[in-house]
Amino acid sequence: MKINNFNEKLDKMIPDAKCELNYNRDYELVIATVLSAQCTDKRVNEVTKVLFGNYDIYGLAKANKKDIENIIRSCGSYTKKSSYIIDIANSLIENYNGVVPNNREYLESLPGVGRKTANVVLSNLFNVPAIAVDTHVERVSKRLKIARKMDSVLTVEKKLQKIIPIDLWSKSHHQMVLFGRYICKARGPLCDKCSFYDDCTSKDKKVIK
Repeated sequence: MKINNFNEKLDKMIPDAKCELNYNRDYELVIATVLSAQCTDKRVNEVTKVLFGNYDIYGLAKANKKDIENIIRSCGSYTKKSSYIIDIANSLIENYNGVVPNNREYLESLPGVGRKTANVVLSNLFNVPAIAVDTHVERVSKRLKIARKMDSVLTVEKKLQKIIPIDLWSKSHHQMVLFGRYICKARGPLCDKCSFYDDCTSKDKKVIK
């Protein structure tokens, strides 16, 4: 589906979009994004404040798994995620002296890191044009009929790349995340605040009187 003035409408609703995960070091963004799977950024920021306050990358590499689990428990899947954190830290130290590289293939080889996480990291750390399709971006794309209901996240990403200029990929990604998080919500979408109201044919669309 073609939406007229797609980026202009995003700019109107979300003019100053940016990543809402807190981080001070490159590896912290990788770990925070891994933790954000099936978890809110708000909760991740609460957890990483403690995690990164107690450990640097070298400390994480040598950390006791149970201690990490206790810190990140509220993020869900804490058993797997604690292993991911320790393994990521060890891999970065062993292969890149603790520095996150601008290398998609390597990033996607890390445990717990898929294409979405790699896109987030590459976009935010290295300004690589990328569209990371999380649950919000996927939901918005399908509600607006940019993508079909059964499309995979990779297909959604490719369809978005076709309608968004490459120099706006990263910006638009952040805008769509926040649009889905705060306006086009899974439950109770704020249709009266949506610039795409006339474009939307979703069954979740509310009638504005």
